[in-house]
Amino acid sequence: MGKELLFEIGTEEIPSGYLPPALEDLKAVASRLLAEQRLAFAAVRTLGTPRRLTLFVDDLAERQRDARREVVGPPKSVAFDADGKPTKAAEGFARAQGVAVDSVQVRALERGEYLVAVQEERGGRTPDVLAGLLPKLLGALAFPKFMRWGEGTFRFVRPIRWLLALYDGRVVPFEVDGLRTEGKTYGHRFLAPRAVRVRNFRDYLQALEERSVIADPVRRRELVRAQALEAAATVKGRPVLDDALGESVADLVEFPTAVCGAFKPEYLELPREVIVTPMQKHQRYFPVVDAAGNLLPNFVAVSNMRAKDMELIRQGNERVLRARLNDAEFFFREDRKRPLADR
Repeated sequence: MGKELLFEIGTEEIPSGYLPPALEDLKAVASRLLAEQRLAFAAVRTLGTPRRLTLFVDDLAERQRDARREVVGPPKSVAFDADGKPTKAAEGFARAQGVAVDSVQVRALERGEYLVAVQEERGGRTPDVLAGLLPKLLGALAFPKFMRWGEGTFRFVRPIRWLLALYDGRVVPFEVDGLRTEGKTYGHRFLAPRAVRVRNFRDYLQALEERSVIADPVRRRELVRAQALEAAATVKGRPVLDDALGESVADLVEFPTAVCGAFKPEYLELPREVIVTPMQKHQRYFPVVDAAGNLLPNFVAVSNMRAKDMELIRQGNERVLRARLNDAEFFFREDRKRPLADR
């Protein structure tokens, strides 16, 4: 029966567009490296937020599988002299493979008889293997852009602030760029910034949720959708839900909290695209429509935290969108002053 591996890379905020491919890459690279190291496992799962990339491996074997390796050496004709004694070629081959010369076999291959050295390699303990594998995993992840920080030379998508590595509840010790692994994670940057020790994956998820972090991207997307519907219903509308926008919004936050804002109805005189584009593309807001699909003077914004006074968050988002729509209105009016035929 195997044990579980929990590995979390704590970082500064990762761009939302980087997160989904990073989690796919983390899963693929981890699966490949584990297979290369002859470590059997049941399943690999990845989770992530803007501040963490998390790998969970279930039922990971306690040892590597034993390996048998065969290396073909020189032809028999040059490995033994006329009296059948090993030549320097045979002795050198055996020495290079770490076996006794009298243990080397002679095999009939398609191209003739050759020496073959058989090496039996006993599998190592998983914690020892992971101490070398996990740093390699960190360095193998691909991102559109990398950065360095401090005085180190290690590159990653954003500065790494902590490393959590547990196998069977025990810390897997290693160091990357002066940062050592621990058995601790961190909650929401503003709502619960202190470190908390965890023992396993279940404990990890519970500890984060108690500290205002929803680690599962799929669950965050579901929360964003449900909260957007609920917020828009307060003005008797429904949000324009776009899958790509929903994913992007969910990957911007650790603890989604939706709020419904409003703007001046006069802006509805502008073309729909002029209103919707600043909302969706620039501010990552959800436009709100009525039952007939007509735009309402409202939007849904998703905050990264639940504040004591959500009214302040609503007003802040309204102020930002108002500036965007003011600019859009100005350029639209200016553009109409010059007929298309005169351009």
